[in-house]
Amino acid sequence: MEEKRLRIAVQRSGRLSESSVAILRKCGIEFGNGLGKLRSSARNFPVEILFLRDDDIPQYVEDGVADAGIVGKNVVFEKGCEVEVTQGLGFGRCRLSLAAPKQFTYSGVSDLEGLRIATSYPNVLSEFLGRHGVSADLHTISGSVEVAPSIGLADVVCDLVSSGSTLFTNGLREIETVLESEALLIHRRLIGPAKQEILDKLCFRIRAGIEAEKNKYVLLNAPNDKLERIVTLLPGMRSPSVLPLAESGWSSVHSVIGGNDFWQVVENLKAEGAEGILVLSIDQMVL
Repeated sequence: MEEKRLRIAVQRSGRLSESSVAILRKCGIEFGNGLGKLRSSARNFPVEILFLRDDDIPQYVEDGVADAGIVGKNVVFEKGCEVEVTQGLGFGRCRLSLAAPKQFTYSGVSDLEGLRIATSYPNVLSEFLGRHGVSADLHTISGSVEVAPSIGLADVVCDLVSSGSTLFTNGLREIETVLESEALLIHRRLIGPAKQEILDKLCFRIRAGIEAEKNKYVLLNAPNDKLERIVTLLPGMRSPSVLPLAESGWSSVHSVIGGNDFWQVVENLKAEGAEGILVLSIDQMVL
């Protein structure tokens, strides 16, 4: 009989650890923080969280030790395990980039022909170079990839980049992006109907949280003679809610604004006569 509990693997420590735990808790799932242990059963949702090394998560999911996992796209692509990508999670964004000493002249991928490249991602890099018809000498190392040129180990490096400050400190500059990465929810290919149902419910909650972070809830007061124009600035999910105020000639308008458009919309609303504009964060947004 199929176990009616979904086992989901998250990073025990490191770049994605805190955000992985946070997104599960944002789904209303209550569980221990994993300190000193490798797994924790949720108290109010049929999942068991496994705390593992990020490099091991794709293999554990492929082997069925875990039913699902949260891991970086860079790790999924590098390991090449047979897993399904459930959805992107919108955090842990970074890029796998090629970087070279500042004095290195670069005009395109063909300039890498025959060079020595140090990386922790040989499989992703090999695939990238192959697509461009370039042959290079790859040196696979773990940790401190950025020091390779300064000690004479490599001409160029390929490593994860967020802000680029580590590269700058080591006298390097980005020359090419190999892969854009973010945290992914993955699951194993052969998953029974009971666990699939749990996974679907989890994804539903995750999507609600992700959508909430993309939007803001706005309330404002609008003079009725400008209400039509103000409403056109607030499309909302369908259309804004409009309620009469106690003061004659005024209405209260409620809507949702996309985070990317927020300040421009607010400025336009203010210019059209809106007053008392109140902006609130959204905890969950079910579409």
